[in-house]
Amino acid sequence: MQIDFQHLKEFDVPVPRYTSYPTALSLTECKAQEVVEFENARRPDGPVSLYFHLPFCQSLCWYCACTKIITNDRSKSRVYLERVRKELQLKKAWFEGRKMTQLHLGGGTPTFMTTDELAELLQMTREVIEWAEDAEIGIEIDPRTLDEGDAFKLAEAGFNRASLGVQDHDPKVQRAIHRIQPLEQTRAAVESLRAAGFGSINMDLIYGLPVQTLESFNQTIEDVIALRPDRLAIYSYAHVPWAAPAQKILETRYGLPSADEKIQLFLLAAQKLDDAGYVHIGMDHFALPEDSLSKALNDQTLRRNFQGYSTQAGVEIHGFGMSSISQTDRQYFQNAKELEDWEAAIDSDALPVIKRVVLSEEDALRRDIIMAIMCSAKLDLDALSGAYGWSADDFQDEWSQLRVMQDKGLVELEGSTLQVTPVGRFFVRNIAAIFDTYRAAQKGFSKAI
Repeated sequence: MQIDFQHLKEFDVPVPRYTSYPTALSLTECKAQEVVEFENARRPDGPVSLYFHLPFCQSLCWYCACTKIITNDRSKSRVYLERVRKELQLKKAWFEGRKMTQLHLGGGTPTFMTTDELAELLQMTREVIEWAEDAEIGIEIDPRTLDEGDAFKLAEAGFNRASLGVQDHDPKVQRAIHRIQPLEQTRAAVESLRAAGFGSINMDLIYGLPVQTLESFNQTIEDVIALRPDRLAIYSYAHVPWAAPAQKILETRYGLPSADEKIQLFLLAAQKLDDAGYVHIGMDHFALPEDSLSKALNDQTLRRNFQGYSTQAGVEIHGFGMSSISQTDRQYFQNAKELEDWEAAIDSDALPVIKRVVLSEEDALRRDIIMAIMCSAKLDLDALSGAYGWSADDFQDEWSQLRVMQDKGLVELEGSTLQVTPVGRFFVRNIAAIFDTYRAAQKGFSKAI
């Protein structure tokens, strides 16, 4: 796989990650009743994915910009869990006659909760919706919180997929970001999860962290490849100290790699993963050929949602817990971002929704176009737009911009069809952004690389 360094520099600009279209920045304030009335009028009967945001962390990782609550008070998880139970009941009517095919716990640190509490959470979902026999039940795990025997308890509860936060295994980098996690700890977690029968293990790495070097990150990548996770996400460090004040420590105390150094770190990781036989799913995601993510890419069922790449197209997502976002066919809506506001709504027997966006017909068409690029790496514009009563002629401006991408070797165009090249897969965000009518008025996106 040969990648031109200048291509990377030219297209390393802020663009959305397109976990949705329109993006979450398009959500505006609303009343919960508006969301309820809209959903009640739809009455869909398709499959459902559930997402639970579990915000608590025992310690603060200085690089993290996630929505989290730092605490050592373990009793908080029990109180939170009981309100999640109530929120599930508030949405129960929407799930009648439907099946849950996916479930994911994110955070925060989901394993801040005890294994008994996590098992109880899964049981709660069984009380409101039927599980599909082959449902994917995933959890984000901090290997530092996984005690001996926990993996077997989680598997017994129903979990079959795990995502491990790793970031970097170099001790100097770990000290700089305030996250000490020796390689042996990660290896032990992987071995116990595999012994417990987990069907897929993902690892998250971050490039662009303080004191990272090509040599140190090369060792981290080699160590991770040796553990052979089924999937890997190689994220770019997003420096947003105005949103995550602790990140100022990294900048002032250690400094950060330059843009060119970050690009070289990513190139290193991408090349080594390619050499190791991983399939490039798109952007910064990789998977083994036999993993369901690679299979979904091949059979055109890959999809983007607020949790990233998913193996199932056409599945609605319903979020629970503070800040979580739900995605239905024509409406996205978000829960209160502050714990106190979310709690107050639940305690008053009301859905804790504070923002939403309703998709227009044009939004829906552009979403499908963007998702085809992001997930299939190809697009038949005339066929897709025709389903909405449009045609490829309505996108002449966009097609002109794509011809520039073609000259750069990122796409191949023929008639009204587009094929993303292997190099273009690293820049699907840039390609998709050509069809985004909201982007010019929105700021705050991370760079492509």
